[in-house]
Amino acid sequence: MAEVISLIENNIADEELRMQKRVIWMAIYLLVLFWSVSNPKDMFTWWLEAIPALIALPILFFSRKSFPLTTLAYALILVHCCVLFVGARYTYAEVPLFDWLAQVMGSERNNYDKVGHFAQGFIPVILAREIFIRKQVMQIGAWCQFLAVCFVLAFSAFYELVEWWVAIATGENAEAFLGTQGYVWDTQSDMFLALIGGVCGLLLLSSLHNKQIATKMALNQPSAS
Repeated sequence: MAEVISLIENNIADEELRMQKRVIWMAIYLLVLFWSVSNPKDMFTWWLEAIPALIALPILFFSRKSFPLTTLAYALILVHCCVLFVGARYTYAEVPLFDWLAQVMGSERNNYDKVGHFAQGFIPVILAREIFIRKQVMQIGAWCQFLAVCFVLAFSAFYELVEWWVAIATGENAEAFLGTQGYVWDTQSDMFLALIGGVCGLLLLSSLHNKQIATKMALNQPSAS
């Protein structure tokens, strides 16, 4: 009887903690969203840059019960949303901090877009491996890591195709969205940074991620009768 009561109390405490995390996550997301949309450089560009973060919210909401992610994955998604919202507010070529950094480093290029593309690898690689492992597509190991990086490269390449299609459809209106700033190798360097981000994500976070995945999968195991 005491064990049953203890289990119930632990479940209640865990649920309260999860609820607190959700509230904090939503508060940060909404604050950055409202700040971003309050006075953007260009509203058309804002929509183009922010739409992945806007799409992420309903997906996470409706999947929170059927496939709740690890705390690490949710935290990384929030960081990525913030990166997108900052770029959407200023455009990726005019983020003030990176204008200052360009001056300090003697560069003529604002490189905030490269931060965005690094994040485009660093964060999706964790989401990919989580889905692979928890859906039992792959087991933890070298092949899982390799395919997670392949996913990142495919995702990055597809995003570059989307930018191309938007540019064709909207012409000069998409110039700020492309953010090439006259750099002839912009597309290739974007994909390369996504690759670097993916590899770094695996090297730095795989151990922590494995622990959180193990906990998630243990909680989802049916109890013995």
